[in-house]
Amino acid sequence: MPLKDHIEAFYEQDPKQLDRAGALRAFHELKFFLNGGEIRAAFRSPDSPTGWQVNDWVKKGILLGFRLGELVELRLSEHFQYFDKSTYPLKKLTPDHRVRLVPGGSSIRDGAFVGKGVVIMPPAYINTGAFVDEGTMIDSHALVGSCAQIGKRVHLSAGAQIGGVLEPVGALPVIIEDDVLVGGNSGVYEGTIVKRRAVLGAGVILTGSTPLYDLVNGTVLRRADGHPLVVPEGAVVVPGSRAVDNPFARKHGLSLYAPVIVKYRDESTDASTALEESLR
Repeated sequence: MPLKDHIEAFYEQDPKQLDRAGALRAFHELKFFLNGGEIRAAFRSPDSPTGWQVNDWVKKGILLGFRLGELVELRLSEHFQYFDKSTYPLKKLTPDHRVRLVPGGSSIRDGAFVGKGVVIMPPAYINTGAFVDEGTMIDSHALVGSCAQIGKRVHLSAGAQIGGVLEPVGALPVIIEDDVLVGGNSGVYEGTIVKRRAVLGAGVILTGSTPLYDLVNGTVLRRADGHPLVVPEGAVVVPGSRAVDNPFARKHGLSLYAPVIVKYRDESTDASTALEESLR
């Protein structure tokens, strides 16, 4: 029976009545492939309007691991201990992984893939099911949530938060495609997709309920019809505001936060230059 069928069968069973040994074997096999990047929580799909499709059975397997795990003490040394599910220890790295993990409190949970050339500055956290592709920089106080998909040569600046979407299992996780710059203290949540070469300025927040205003094309981008919010390729997004059309709001000069696309990068413009020009 394929691993997918094993995972889905165990996921549907009562944790108290299933074959625990068999379920653990299936889970550890899944985690092996997640660690190697051979299986992912989401994958590119030309048949999808967003270009991505969720692997819901993979997310079921990750949830199965939480059900099977028991709370245990995990001790790295006399002075370093933590308490977590036995099924999710820290990811084991060696110099052969070619990952630069700078000391200072960062953690990568087992079941996450981190590609060659990735640099992780402290403190940072990468949760299980995440996929971080080659050459990406994860700066201090940055989070890569469970099942989030991060492309090649992405820069997650200090304080950037890439939310994880583990449940519902059928929902796409947050996806950051290749060569994206995510500015400091930005947040991308609720399955938002940021297409390649986009630039998010410092402080940009994107969620499933956030309308994105495109000044260049005169359109408003939203999550709709079961599809997530998608930031277009090469878009340069900065924090903005929009007036509230309400007598009380007008009286007090109130406005609401609104992310705004102020320009699009061309192939010859690097991310920092595009952002600097957009703010002049």
